[in-house]
Amino acid sequence: MMHEWPRRVAALVQFRVADLSEPVLSRDDDHHLRRVLRAKEGEELVLTDGRGSWRLGAVAASGLDVVSDVVVDPAAPETTLYLAPLKGERGEWAVAKATEVGVSTIVPLVSQRLAHKFRGEARDKVLGRWRRIAEETCGQCRRTYDLVITEPVTPEGVPADAAIADFSGSGDWSGLRAVCVGPEGGWAPGEWDDSRRRVSLGPTVLRGETAAVVAAALLTFTSGSWGFTLGGDENE
Repeated sequence: MMHEWPRRVAALVQFRVADLSEPVLSRDDDHHLRRVLRAKEGEELVLTDGRGSWRLGAVAASGLDVVSDVVVDPAAPETTLYLAPLKGERGEWAVAKATEVGVSTIVPLVSQRLAHKFRGEARDKVLGRWRRIAEETCGQCRRTYDLVITEPVTPEGVPADAAIADFSGSGDWSGLRAVCVGPEGGWAPGEWDDSRRRVSLGPTVLRGETAAVVAAALLTFTSGSWGFTLGGDENE
């Protein structure tokens, strides 16, 4: 509820718990709360189940006290970012920012010109890191619906209704709920069928991580997730 938003923002931290009726922090979260943040008794925190439900809790001498009823945030439209893994920390940064702007799902996209080593142990390490960053970022931005990071797919596994970000694309993002952002080297010739919808990310060449964030922002904005509309009502 919007009238609770200032109190949620002012809370010390947000953590995910399994059961909001009897919230218990994980060992790592409890250590972070008491040893790293040095939380004092009575300080408030947000507790969520990652499925839209949340409540306020307070630090107790042992465990937590609950100090508000459970509230369920309305679900935003489902949006999916297909993201080619990027080198180094760039992919992690892109995942964090896409989480902040509200994308529902990120699907790692194994395209032909993928520069990042993405197989075996390296693949598992990247996925694990992305998922940890998404969970941490949800807490930071007070997001109560988990961002889902799926198993990787190749372009052949991308549904027909997903568009691809491309310089030849249109500036019309209306009705779009999924978009693919390519690797640093761009899309390979013939990688996508000519009938695939193409959308533009603007008039300049963007780095991979910047392209991912621009795509995520346009996707969530045009889907209505932000609660904004283009233009104004002339009668107002």
